[in-house]
Amino acid sequence: MHIPSMTSARLKPTLLAALLASSLFQSAWAVEPFVLKDIRVEGLQRADAGTVFAALPFRVGDTYTDDKGATGLRALFATGLFKDVRIQIDGNVAVVVVEERPVISRVEFVGTKEFDKNNLVKALKDIGIGEGQPFDRALADRAEQELKRQYLSRSLYGVEVVTTITPAERNRVNVTFTVTEGEVTKIKSIRITGNKAFSESTLLGQMDLTTGGWLSWYTKSDQYARAKLNADLETIRSYYLNRGYLEFRIDSTQVAISPDKQDISIAINVTEGPRYVVTGVRLEGDFLGQDEAFRNLVTVKPGEPYRAEDVASTTRAFTDRFAAFGYAFAKVDFRPQLDREKGQVEVVMVAQPQRRVYVRRVNVAGNSRTRDEVIRREFRQFESAWYDGQKIKLSRDRVDRLGYFKQVSIDTVEVPGTADQVDLTITVEEKPTGNLMLGAGFSSAEKFTVTASIRQDNVFGSGNYLGLDVNTSRYNRTIVVSATDPYFTDNGISRTYEVAHRTSRPYNTTSGDYKIVTQSGTIRFGVPFTEFDRVFFGAGIEQNKIEGSTGLPVRFTLAREQFGSPATSYPLSVGWARDSRDSVIAPTQGRYQRLNVDVSLAGSTQYARGNYQAQQYIPFSKAYTLGLNGEISYGKGLGGKPYPVFKNYYGGGLGTVRGFEVSSLGPVDIEGSYLGGNKRLNLNAEFYVPFPGAGNDRTLRLFGYADAGNVWGEEQSIRAQDLRASVGVGISWVSPVGPLKLSYAKPLRYFDQDKIQRLQFQIGTAF
Repeated sequence: MHIPSMTSARLKPTLLAALLASSLFQSAWAVEPFVLKDIRVEGLQRADAGTVFAALPFRVGDTYTDDKGATGLRALFATGLFKDVRIQIDGNVAVVVVEERPVISRVEFVGTKEFDKNNLVKALKDIGIGEGQPFDRALADRAEQELKRQYLSRSLYGVEVVTTITPAERNRVNVTFTVTEGEVTKIKSIRITGNKAFSESTLLGQMDLTTGGWLSWYTKSDQYARAKLNADLETIRSYYLNRGYLEFRIDSTQVAISPDKQDISIAINVTEGPRYVVTGVRLEGDFLGQDEAFRNLVTVKPGEPYRAEDVASTTRAFTDRFAAFGYAFAKVDFRPQLDREKGQVEVVMVAQPQRRVYVRRVNVAGNSRTRDEVIRREFRQFESAWYDGQKIKLSRDRVDRLGYFKQVSIDTVEVPGTADQVDLTITVEEKPTGNLMLGAGFSSAEKFTVTASIRQDNVFGSGNYLGLDVNTSRYNRTIVVSATDPYFTDNGISRTYEVAHRTSRPYNTTSGDYKIVTQSGTIRFGVPFTEFDRVFFGAGIEQNKIEGSTGLPVRFTLAREQFGSPATSYPLSVGWARDSRDSVIAPTQGRYQRLNVDVSLAGSTQYARGNYQAQQYIPFSKAYTLGLNGEISYGKGLGGKPYPVFKNYYGGGLGTVRGFEVSSLGPVDIEGSYLGGNKRLNLNAEFYVPFPGAGNDRTLRLFGYADAGNVWGEEQSIRAQDLRASVGVGISWVSPVGPLKLSYAKPLRYFDQDKIQRLQFQIGTAF
């Protein structure tokens, strides 16, 4: 009974294949071999006949066979230019009949608001859907699905995409993607079950995804994305593993979307397992006879709950140590010895150093603009030297700090046929390094300002810097031209030229049209003393001219008499900087220090001035950070003359002591003008907390602060009783134009003559 049906089932595909082959090959199928006298092509409209002839495996004078005909058909179809191809035999002539695919005349998008249309056109052209390209329905379907996928990544689950193909004259088509985007799908609920040690609210607080709040329009935390959920699951797992729950696992995750595709519900099921305490750490395997040195790298502490972070950091320290000795493929395994009844674990680290290798060759890839030498000179791992993991990591960091690339990665590849050689390939992804900026701004101190700059950090791929900066603020107007060669010498000494024209007015003057015009030229060299410390040496010439007479303070009148007009100086400078912060714009940990000293021993103006600043950031948790800042400045006149007033320091306002008007601290002359002083002290503390509704977003934070400091004149001594102090709260936002701070202050220590300004803001650095 079943045999006929089975036979029939087998015959159907065979028959279908035979019919298909017959329709494709027609008279070219089952033809006796013969010598071709001619080849004709019919049906061409746009394609060149040479394209057809180039794809055919036979020529006039060749012997034509069925195999050659079938090969020719496959080759012509593979060009993607033809919808149908046939080979007909007319005597000793092969007639190739083609039907060309229609060409795309225009690609249009209707209803797209979430994505830029120009970017969509470019993306589709890369996959074969673009003006002037042959139309392929399969590629159009693929483009439609990819477009939907991009919308789903933006939480637009109700999106609908309809592809319309409209024929046009001369065998062309117009391709239109009509998009109905719908509303953004929001997370309605997140539930965690199975948790006992920690409350659900505590665990939800670790996640970046939320059910929304009044700031969700900014944080987008209520918009579901699989990548975000996976990251949050890893965060929860880490939270448990760092608190002793070694066998914690996430059993399942369910994501449900409502029928109207507007709401998403997430359910996470976990099993905590017992909590383990570390009883000891044991090393097993080959530690190159340096067991004690490796043991000193262990951060796991017996008697404390198990922490996965400590095990991971110990493993990294071990592999880095092995890599420093040339063991690029060393394996360090963590094998816990569990005592479930007592809730104890013995941490066992097993090491297998494998073999020692050296670097045969260092390759550079991905740099279409930047020259190889610009990248290679940052490398501390040399060719034909033993593999050193620390030097390789340092090399990657140094290339990344150049600022020319979006991404920098180093891959280690074994050399085939050898057991002790590897090649290193550093792959970079370049980014634009030129910057043309025209802008305007407003601040509580400077009022309306216009800025413009033209900068190129990587001129012609050479790694050199060239820049022009212009600023037209109320109190300070500048034009600066500068150029830097970071490798003026082969050992990394940099050289910088700078020419500047500055016009400044003392802050908070009650009247007067006077100003200080400064013209300067400087050459500065930077010498790398260590991988993290750079010392700067420089020399320059500077002229300061006090212009105007109306309302001119007595101090400025005396300065014009004492130092001349213009007053000339030849400052020599030395500086040092070290930065270990995790971010320049919004740091959460690390330290920053800088020291600068200027001395002018020649010219009509002779002086010495120095400035030291130190910042420390202390993270209390993922969301809370304490920032400390201290700065002290001092200047002294030389050659029997006083310290020049146009070199004074100023205090008050953001960056010094908030709650006081900008540059209003320090000596005041009889006309009521604020002169600044030759001594300045600033002490600041800020405690950052998450902004309500922003979750764990660090670009928008609240902070409370306490400031203290003052400015003293040359005839005054630094005294604690002269310090001004304030406390307050503020908002820190990493805006598209830079870090912005808005603060409200309550002065705690002030005097009757002080100018109070409670609300202040600025766009600038952290402190």
